[in-house]
Amino acid sequence: MSWIREAAEDEPGGAVAAAFEKDRATRGYVANLTRLLANRPTVLDAWIGLNGAIKASMSPRRYELATLAAALRLRSTYCALAHGSILAEHHVGAEAVREAAEGHDTVQLSPIDRAVMDLADKVAAGAADMTESDLTELRDLGLDDGEILDVILAASARCFFSSVLDSTGTQADAVFQDLDPALRDALTVGRPIAAPDPVGRHLAS
Repeated sequence: MSWIREAAEDEPGGAVAAAFEKDRATRGYVANLTRLLANRPTVLDAWIGLNGAIKASMSPRRYELATLAAALRLRSTYCALAHGSILAEHHVGAEAVREAAEGHDTVQLSPIDRAVMDLADKVAAGAADMTESDLTELRDLGLDDGEILDVILAASARCFFSSVLDSTGTQADAVFQDLDPALRDALTVGRPIAAPDPVGRHLAS
């Protein structure tokens, strides 16, 4: 599930064991990303803190839209599945997420939703090529500079995290195999999803 060794749960200090236990309590299983990043517990904690700080000033819907758009551009299966499934379940529905992932327009997304995804896509595609005019659409739709910065922060953070996952060969958790096939296939934009573990340790309880 990764080219990097899995963090050892019995490592002295208990930080790895604590990270694994937190996943079991919140997810029902230990995520592959946790098995990777628990090799550096302080980095894992810092990522959780940074991501939480970015999310704190945005609506959950806008955060997920920006993150999904960046993940799709980066061809990050893991992040596209994780955030696309949240959008599908809690915000816009599976059909809208599938259509967005496939590059189709959907009535479930507002003009602001689309502009948020467009800006996040541009950030992930190559921020050095952007100009101030790339912010115009969201400004014209009424977003202030702080709100626009939130979108840029979410997309930029995804560039970091998706790059870590893909450059270590970390596959999306096997639980994503259980998504609706049409949605799952639309969000599998890069590496394949991990196969279920024979002993079931990566499956949700």
